[in-house]
Amino acid sequence: MATTTQKLTFQDYLSYVDGADTPYELVDGELVPMALGTGRHGAITEFLNDIFRSEINRQGLPWTAKAMMVGVRSPRGRRWDTSRIPDVTVLPQAQWEAMANREAVIDRHEPPPLLVVEVVSPSTEVDDYRSKRSEYGLLDIPEYWIVDPGQERITLCVLDHQFYDSVEFTDHEQLRSPTFPNLRLTQHQIFSR
Repeated sequence: MATTTQKLTFQDYLSYVDGADTPYELVDGELVPMALGTGRHGAITEFLNDIFRSEINRQGLPWTAKAMMVGVRSPRGRRWDTSRIPDVTVLPQAQWEAMANREAVIDRHEPPPLLVVEVVSPSTEVDDYRSKRSEYGLLDIPEYWIVDPGQERITLCVLDHQFYDSVEFTDHEQLRSPTFPNLRLTQHQIFSR
């Protein structure tokens, strides 16, 4: 006998409480538990978040960077019952402050984040390279980094008409970020964590 899983609406997801400390993404109306990454995954996420915050402060930009604290409602097919939680999200400070008394999810009627980063895990590889790449493009997120510790590869995706043009960075080559054009950062520095 086949069992069916009841799909959640986006509003159900925002109010979902199961008593566990497990964070969930919503994918096509289904809860997907987010597993803890490896220590290296966490170190890379923390390093990039710190680097972005430092650059934001250095330039006096009205932005902030948040590690695994901001959801992004995204489309899959023609539906809007998906919410991703990027490893790092860069967004305007005012947008972050507007979430003070509600769920920290950027909804479809709000401006997209300025930059998102996904650090690839074996369990998220297909989503990070394919699904999220197309979802984030449709949301008009200007810049998307795919940081793959297993391959020691960084794919920097820059939006052009809802599709990403991408460049891969290797070894000691300096990353070229449109969001942070003065950032001095190499693939080697990221993966030496």
